[in-house]
Amino acid sequence: MSFVEASWPDYAGPLGSQLLDHGTVFTVWSPSAAAVTLRLFDTSDPKDSPSATVALERAQDGAWQHRSAERLAGTYYDYMLTFPASAVSNVPSDAIIDAAEGTVTIRTADPWAKASGVNGERSMVVDLDSTNPDGWLSDRSPDIPASQTVIWETHVGDFSNDPHGGFPKGHRGKFLAFTDAHTTLDNQPGGFPTGIAYLKRLGVTHVQIMPFYDYGSVDEATGSPYNWGYDPVAYDVPEGSYSTDPYDGAVRIRECKAMIAALHRAGIRVIMDVVYNHMYENDNEFERMAPGYFCRRDDTGGFANGSGCGNDMASERPMFSRFIVDSLVYWAREYHVDGFRFDLMGLLDTQTLNRARKELDKLPGGESILMYGEPWSADKTNAEPSFTLADKQGRKLLDARIGWFCDESRDSIKGNVMLERKPGYVNGQPSEFAELVRHALNGWRGTEAQGKQVGQIIQYVSAHDDLTLWDKLCLTMRDDPAHADYDATGDVQDILAANAIAAGLVLTSAGLPFMLSGEEFTRTKYGCDNSFDRSAELNWLDWGRASRLSSLIEWYRTLIAVRKAHPDFYDGRRVALDSPEGVIAAQVGDGLAVCANPTTNGVTVGLPQNTADAARHWAVIADSTDVAAGCSADGRAQVAGGTELSVPARTFVVVALQ
Repeated sequence: MSFVEASWPDYAGPLGSQLLDHGTVFTVWSPSAAAVTLRLFDTSDPKDSPSATVALERAQDGAWQHRSAERLAGTYYDYMLTFPASAVSNVPSDAIIDAAEGTVTIRTADPWAKASGVNGERSMVVDLDSTNPDGWLSDRSPDIPASQTVIWETHVGDFSNDPHGGFPKGHRGKFLAFTDAHTTLDNQPGGFPTGIAYLKRLGVTHVQIMPFYDYGSVDEATGSPYNWGYDPVAYDVPEGSYSTDPYDGAVRIRECKAMIAALHRAGIRVIMDVVYNHMYENDNEFERMAPGYFCRRDDTGGFANGSGCGNDMASERPMFSRFIVDSLVYWAREYHVDGFRFDLMGLLDTQTLNRARKELDKLPGGESILMYGEPWSADKTNAEPSFTLADKQGRKLLDARIGWFCDESRDSIKGNVMLERKPGYVNGQPSEFAELVRHALNGWRGTEAQGKQVGQIIQYVSAHDDLTLWDKLCLTMRDDPAHADYDATGDVQDILAANAIAAGLVLTSAGLPFMLSGEEFTRTKYGCDNSFDRSAELNWLDWGRASRLSSLIEWYRTLIAVRKAHPDFYDGRRVALDSPEGVIAAQVGDGLAVCANPTTNGVTVGLPQNTADAARHWAVIADSTDVAAGCSADGRAQVAGGTELSVPARTFVVVALQ
């Protein structure tokens, strides 16, 4: 039954399992089903038989419901749905086919569930109040203005898998590693800080965490193999492999909340990476519940595949649009999540995203919740034509507080991500890209790439996708990068200088700065541009490397502190200053200026005369020359004669009136 052929009713009531004071209600939406049976289990072990079965009754608008007088907290369950054979165009391999009756019976977990057992095989009725860690009711998100926001992206496993990170063995790769507040490299007393202690010292304000909903590419029972997690199975359930007990559906919830509370105590807000554009398999819980509705189809009746992952979820259809909005509000309200990063946002419709923005705004403090995503897709999809997708063509229809990753900035600063050997402004072609980088510095205002306000622009040069910044620099600044280049143990002063300039540009540009975790200590994957299913070791944060590359970390710390101290970096106007070819210099607001010199020659740039306050003079407040000692023979940046700024080769400088 296709979306076009069917008349699908919209159901407005609660879905999933609702635990009441004196009972439990089970509700699903399956308009084309002929019968629905609820199966109850004592455990989440897929081998166990049901302890009870009960038939659901038809409710209104395609819903089915069962009301139990028992309070079934901790009970596991799934459903058996029977459809007319004509309603199921893609029959699951484990379906029960009754040719004589002309029916197909399909088993599924509950796509609206808030808890599940191991590997999502069965859903679980949960008492959410009982999952609150100590102090949860007093948990509060730190108050961080947009002008101070700096986003740092990581993966739950990458954060703590390194055995030298000082995390308790039972916490490595788990939510609970974020609760270890005082870890050091190799557990050395007073040693180099790792984990939360490191983040506090670095100064970032937001941690974007790669998918931590329940995903299907890792066996929760074993925690292997490694995967990034862009494989949704249950959107509203935390991933079990990140918990200390994946068989107990309550444990993952409690430990996920503990992670978020720990970050809040550290003064850091939490952004959740969400993947509403596709699911792990074409044969997913939504498709089993209402065949033909939740996934887009192409013109031949097959699954649309704009995600490149086999299927596209139909965000424009009322019941999935509602699900997305409800899911976002649920994570914000129940888990105190402070923001959402939308994977392949170009596959989602702008109407749903704008409605989500309005609903999040209604929550206490909801207007501070960030929303941004990727304004592209992997390929063409087949959305209903009356809806606009949130890609580059449709992004201007987004609410002014829904942003996007700015690949225009990324590619002009370091070179096109699709062309590994193509350099950008900082790594070999300053003259070619200088004008574009000037626009990047100004948040692309006055160009086609601008937003309704600068806060929509996510400025970045590295993320989990594609090459790390360091690997891109190695591949564009060396003919044949050696391990010593990737390891930053050889003669890499010029690469370090380029890294420092890239960081300077991102962290002083208008908009919201973002970085991949470890960018600040030359994170490498040895040229691998898509490590989603490679080894944990290739992906984890190397805390020993961080200790060794402390000079670059100090540069990032300085830039972050300078940005926090000067709100003009967020939205102040940039006015270009005269500078030699390939060199960028700009006044920022009234009392700041920046200069990027990726060339091999020292230069002099004239700063504006300060006529308003003769007691204030231009002074250097950030200078990248210490990052790559010996890269320039020109010494340090300095201001002479009040307005003459000398900038050494391969250097980024920030000056301020003081």
